[in-house]
Amino acid sequence: MAHKQISAGGVVYRRGREGLEIQLIVDRYGKVALPKGKMEDGETVEDTALREIREETGAVGIIRAPIDIIKYTYEHRTYGTVDKEVHYFLVEAVGGTTKAQAEEINAVEWHDADAAWERGKSRLYANNVPILQKAMSMLEHFFTA
Repeated sequence: MAHKQISAGGVVYRRGREGLEIQLIVDRYGKVALPKGKMEDGETVEDTALREIREETGAVGIIRAPIDIIKYTYEHRTYGTVDKEVHYFLVEAVGGTTKAQAEEINAVEWHDADAAWERGKSRLYANNVPILQKAMSMLEHFFTA
C-alpha cells in the first residue's frame, strides 16, 4: 500500500501600488513554483497552506477561495510509492515581510498578472500551470465583478 502525503499551498496575490500582483517563488532547484508544504499533525489543509506561505515567503495571508486539488504519485527512498495530494487556495497577502526561507527557497517574486503568467506558463512545474491559470481566472472575476 502506498504512503499518503497531504500538502497545501496557494497562489498568493496582493493589491500593489501598480494594481494586482501575484507571487511566485524560485525553489532550491531553481524552478519557478507556488509555495506549498506538508501538513503537520493537528492542522487543516487551510492551516497548512497559510503556515507554509508564511514560512516560505514571509507573507501573512487570508484564504479567499479554494482553487483545486492535484494528485500525483512519486517514489521516495524511504517510503517507497507515495500518493501525494496538494490542496491549493487563492490567498490574499495582508501583511508580513517578503523574505525567502533560506533552506528551501531561492527567491520570492511579485509580478503583475501578465508578467506572472508569462513567467509561470513555461517555467512552473507542469502541474502548477493549471492552478495558476484557475487562480488568474478567479482574480479576474473578483476584480471585474
